[in-house]
Amino acid sequence: MGRAPVEDDMLFEPSRSAGLDQLSAFLPRAGRRYADERNHDNGTGRENVSQLSPWLHAGLLSETEVLEAVLQEHSASAADKFISEVFWRVYFKGYLEQRPTIWPAYVEGRDAALARLDANAGLRKAYEEATQGRTGIAAFDHWARELIETGYLHNHARMWFASIWIFTLKLDWHLGADHFLRHLVDGDAASNTLSWRWVAGLHTRGKHYVARAGNIARYTAQHPVGPLAAEGLAEEPEPLSEAVEHSRALPQLPAPLGAADLAEPFALLLHDEAASHVPLALPAAPALVTGAARPEARSPLPVGDHAARFAHEAVAGSIEEAGAAFGCPTASWAAGEPLAPILAEHGITHLVCPYLPQGWTRDALAPELGRDGLTVHTHLAELQRATWPHAKAGFFGVKKRMAEAMRAAGIAGA
Repeated sequence: MGRAPVEDDMLFEPSRSAGLDQLSAFLPRAGRRYADERNHDNGTGRENVSQLSPWLHAGLLSETEVLEAVLQEHSASAADKFISEVFWRVYFKGYLEQRPTIWPAYVEGRDAALARLDANAGLRKAYEEATQGRTGIAAFDHWARELIETGYLHNHARMWFASIWIFTLKLDWHLGADHFLRHLVDGDAASNTLSWRWVAGLHTRGKHYVARAGNIARYTAQHPVGPLAAEGLAEEPEPLSEAVEHSRALPQLPAPLGAADLAEPFALLLHDEAASHVPLALPAAPALVTGAARPEARSPLPVGDHAARFAHEAVAGSIEEAGAAFGCPTASWAAGEPLAPILAEHGITHLVCPYLPQGWTRDALAPELGRDGLTVHTHLAELQRATWPHAKAGFFGVKKRMAEAMRAAGIAGA
């Protein structure tokens, strides 16, 4: 099988309106058709999946409004598979919040793995062959090119890719997770880190995911260049293990914001994972809208064009939209620039910040927010508040409480 070209017709527009258009187009397919077809990688057309993750990750859309839209068109039973997929995102976020040592351990492991690349020419060569799609495993090489050229991969392809990376190519999983974060438009610290750990056998200890050539061929049969071949895969690899135990402790979650909390003039901070003001539904209007896009904080290595562009343009466009909606001034907060002087220009000492989740967004922004006597009010969506305490172990603990969590979030039809 030769090097087939990757279709490059999947472009994600970094705006809330584009996300709403995508949601509207997908809704008729969110029921039983999604359940039947979602595992198939049919190329970049992808009408069998929602492709909403870039807008959800950026906070241009919220899980709450997506679930409500789906339940207005389908019964909960018919849309159960899709509803579950949305809750996987919420579950992963909650799981990472409850185990605050996982993300720092990943960062430490990533940096150590990158240092080993610099010190070992053979390892560097194997890494470059994998990331550039030159391994000789046709399916893997196709996905490697597709990732770079489109900034996206089908979820099933991500699992296959990670399994081949870890068990057949025997590359460090931290390097693969870093590569995904640098290039995926929807790269998410929780979903990405924990998915790689799950494939490796670290998330559910001893339970790993092994890519099989027959499974890949079956689920890529309708691919424009499929079925994709994957010869020479590891057949019975052992799961990875780690010595560290990541203890669980749910952080104290912020109380819901009320009008009394926002009696003083305040600035609204939009960021990589909360780019739009609309899903926040604030009980009062800000006196200033500012924003901070930090996609470059995903990795010490360069971040891919698709991922960086989406994040920067999503935040910049949303700052402008929020300023117009609230009739207030706007300001951008550049990396390396202190925030307090920007707010001081407008006589503001209070800030509303959408919750900074475990990951690079918190690493980049949180240290600055604690300086100069700034009063920070944190906004957390009700769906997350109702779900995260149940993300203690496996997904089942969250799944059996999905209806309860949706009702707590006021989702019609839950």
